[in-house]
Amino acid sequence: MKKILAICASLLLTAGAMFAQELANFNFGGRGARVVSPEIQGDSVTFRLRADYATMVRLSGSWMENPYGAGEEMRRVANNVWEYKCPLPSPEIYTYNFIVDGVAVNDPLNIQVQRDGTRFLNMLIVPGKRTENYGEANQRGTVKYMWYDSQSLGLNRRMVVYTPYGYENNPKQKYPVLYLLHGGGGDEEAWTSMGRAAQILDNLIEKGLAKPMIVVMPNGNPGQQAAATLNLPTKQATGQNAYVNSLVKEIIPFVEKNFRAIPNRSARAIAGLSMGGGHTLSATALYPGTFDYICPLSIGSQRSEQLDQQLQGIKKAGYKLYWFGCGESDFLWESAKQLDAALTANGLEHTFFVTDGGHTWANWRNYLNTFAQLLFK
Repeated sequence: MKKILAICASLLLTAGAMFAQELANFNFGGRGARVVSPEIQGDSVTFRLRADYATMVRLSGSWMENPYGAGEEMRRVANNVWEYKCPLPSPEIYTYNFIVDGVAVNDPLNIQVQRDGTRFLNMLIVPGKRTENYGEANQRGTVKYMWYDSQSLGLNRRMVVYTPYGYENNPKQKYPVLYLLHGGGGDEEAWTSMGRAAQILDNLIEKGLAKPMIVVMPNGNPGQQAAATLNLPTKQATGQNAYVNSLVKEIIPFVEKNFRAIPNRSARAIAGLSMGGGHTLSATALYPGTFDYICPLSIGSQRSEQLDQQLQGIKKAGYKLYWFGCGESDFLWESAKQLDAALTANGLEHTFFVTDGGHTWANWRNYLNTFAQLLFK
């Protein structure tokens, strides 16, 4: 009995030591005061990294004048901690990383990260009016990963589906659906990881600013089964508008069968950024009358007879809202202005929401936060 107790005590001591070492790692080896990064203090923010053997550490942040440059040099302080203090950027979500002797590394003290394709980047969320709907609400919906069979693409594919707070407790209530499409290089997780879609909808719904809705975020890469992080085989997709056809003919029926979705056009919205904006234009042109709410983002189209015919088809089929946004610094700004002119020339009532900034998530989060308040009303 004494032997068993001794063994148990030894195991507990070992586990305690391991846990203590785990905490010590977060305390930079247990030397000195606890290190915090990033640390917002009034109108400044400080970043810190413990790097014992580094000869140079730099900070690269998306708020910097040249976010893709060499970054800003950090200074070594006590206990081999490297530090950089700068004025606090305006309220928004920014990304950053450290460059240690030429190697990019994440901040081990910051658990807030987002995934951009194959890159994981730390987030700096600066509080303010702009970001008030990007944090967690009190009443939160559910984000689910759903698999469906695409006969047209020959793949079992994954989508992300958001259901609003209270969905599980109201089995008789049906909801409208927003089909929210990502851009090039993204996947089905882009809008929840970088776009904060769930947080934005949670906050808007809780405040009574948006109707409770289901949000469907498919994978817009027709050769992919799911996000690259699942390491599943891909294939070469064939056929023009393969994904758009699958969206309308397969994804919508799947959603309306498996969720309490209102199965008519007045309860369907479609929105997408960049490549997803192109998918939005194609889906509404090929299938006019499927969506009553149309919101392409950071995209445009060259003036042509074909575009005029497509817009006339949308006009004839009818819709309730045509809203599109673009930043004046966006590389697609000129084509966005042409789309605006084409909509006007063809007599389609619409809103052209113009912002500063370019082809960035700062704009796309802002657009979702804005047009979501207009849907299904």
